[in-house]
Amino acid sequence: MNIEKQIEFDKIKELWTNLAVTEWAKEKIRETTFCLVEAELRKQLRDTTNSRKLIEELGTPPLQNLTEIKEIMMIADKGDCLTPYQLERLEKVLAVVKRLKDYLRRGKEVENPLAYYEENLDAMEELREEIARQIRSGGVDDYASKELAQIRGQIVKCEEQMKQKAEQVMRSNKDCMADHFCTIRSGRVCIPVKRECKLKISGSVIDKSATGSTLFIEPTGAAKYYEELQLLRIEEENEVYRILYTLTAMAAASSAVMDGNITMIEKLDFLFSKGKLSIDLDGTEPAVNTERRIILKDARHPLMDKAVNVPLQFSIGENIRSGETVRGIVVTGPNTGGKTVAIKTVMLNCLMAQCGLHVACKEADICMNSSYLCDIGDGQNIAENLSTFSAHMKNVLEVLREVDGESFVIMDEVGSGTDPAEGMGIAIAILEELRKSGAIFLVTTHYPEVKEYADKAKDIMNARMTFDKETLRPTYQLIIGEAGESCAFYIADRLGMPGEMLKNAIRAAYGEAAVEEYPFQGEGAGSDRMEVVEGKHSMETEHSMETEHSIQAKRFVEAERFAGKSRIVKSRTTKKNTELGAKYKRGDSVMVYPDKKIGIVCEPINEKGVLRVQLPDKKIWINHKRVKLHVAAAELYPEDYDFSIIFDTVANRKIRHDMDRKYTEDVIRYE
Repeated sequence: MNIEKQIEFDKIKELWTNLAVTEWAKEKIRETTFCLVEAELRKQLRDTTNSRKLIEELGTPPLQNLTEIKEIMMIADKGDCLTPYQLERLEKVLAVVKRLKDYLRRGKEVENPLAYYEENLDAMEELREEIARQIRSGGVDDYASKELAQIRGQIVKCEEQMKQKAEQVMRSNKDCMADHFCTIRSGRVCIPVKRECKLKISGSVIDKSATGSTLFIEPTGAAKYYEELQLLRIEEENEVYRILYTLTAMAAASSAVMDGNITMIEKLDFLFSKGKLSIDLDGTEPAVNTERRIILKDARHPLMDKAVNVPLQFSIGENIRSGETVRGIVVTGPNTGGKTVAIKTVMLNCLMAQCGLHVACKEADICMNSSYLCDIGDGQNIAENLSTFSAHMKNVLEVLREVDGESFVIMDEVGSGTDPAEGMGIAIAILEELRKSGAIFLVTTHYPEVKEYADKAKDIMNARMTFDKETLRPTYQLIIGEAGESCAFYIADRLGMPGEMLKNAIRAAYGEAAVEEYPFQGEGAGSDRMEVVEGKHSMETEHSMETEHSIQAKRFVEAERFAGKSRIVKSRTTKKNTELGAKYKRGDSVMVYPDKKIGIVCEPINEKGVLRVQLPDKKIWINHKRVKLHVAAAELYPEDYDFSIIFDTVANRKIRHDMDRKYTEDVIRYE
């Protein structure tokens, strides 16, 4: 069973994951499970508290995704040369390390224990400054070394001399020029020369125009500068590689330190993600115990809006009843009254606490559990041939196999999905097994017998979700120590169910004595109750807050109110099909679309609008919309023409002829 999904802890993890920056922290969050070591759990909770305080004091910490830098360090370790881009990424990570150290140093000033992780970070200032000085804008800076600056200065000078030489030739031979400026072709400085003047210019033809009328010639005087430029570029490339290899070697030498930085950043990212989640959920650090005690004050479901959520007060494991320590609670109340949300809220907060997270409570004292087990939802599965009851029982039996005295179990609508009498018996048997196991358990039910069992059984107590009978709405408050009621009859009565019908329902459920004791709301004044209901409807603007019982009862009342006004809508296709039946007659020549083939009608249109047509090689059924009359049968055949000559096989015609004369056991067979 997927406990995290059933109680929605997977959604909490999704929120938590989105608050992490590094992939390592995200993966650790996905793999997080509840802690079973008390000392370790207390440390995890302290870390969450300290990370939240640090964020509240100093703001969001400077963190960065480290996936790319890990790959870069692997390249450096292998001895390959890092590119300027990769060195820039390394420099940025080192800058993050420096900012993070500064952030944690400020945390020491407020005496936050988490801030002392700063001592495990090394910003490697020398390496960072060297990269920042020598690498800029995705390349090696001109002043990365004295030699590189000289070489690049000579390259600029050489390029300028090439250009000047080309311009000098152009000025001396203006009549031969096809344009007024020189250009670069294949890395060489060329002048545009008219084709007919080729022999007047000394130099090499490098390219020509699309029409061939212009030749791009490198002057002889500029060619010697090109050769010098190529040598300079080789020197530049060698110097650039020398600088890059030097920086790569420095990075590789610092690999162990960088690995330590990466590990510490990932760990801090995980810790700070817990603090961020606590802030987002307005969480509180819970107390933890190993004494099988859970106390929640003003507990909320973490995924519900705090503004509309009704705080839950809950306690179990204490001496709630004189002389008894309660291990199990049976929660009852109306449908959609919050029973399921209540038990999920308790387990979800407990699981969050045992994962080292803050809980959505004002105060909390939560016991550690060795396992979390639950059965929530109907679990129907057509592929596995599981009904609601089968799915419930499959989960329940799995729970009972795993449960022990350190488990925490929740079950929704225990024993439901089958015959009420048998379901009640199964529910009590399940509760008895849970009681014997010593586990803490919360279950919801509607069975009155289960409430009675919980009232008498040792270590088990009833609880109810409150319900406002005036507004017919749940108030989502859990009252421990009292059994609740489904309120179905009360809701139906208030919403206007006829008195006699309500009496029959009560009589069938509880007997004649219950009918006499039931406090009807204005018996015999059904119409008056209807007016009350109508007035109530105008106030019921938040439909989503009503119970299932009230919704169903209101639908019944609406059906009663408008009874007699509904009408059966008869199909009008009969007349239409009758008209279609006369559209084509047997023997009509028709054109079949879209192939535009000519055929003869074998059978006229039936009630589905389909007719049968004889084509040259076969008979087909086709919709009348794809057929158009070509020549009517009356124009092709005599009035009493025997169409069996066309449509029947020789064998069928012989059998029909025999049938007209005598008895025969032969049967006419159609295609």
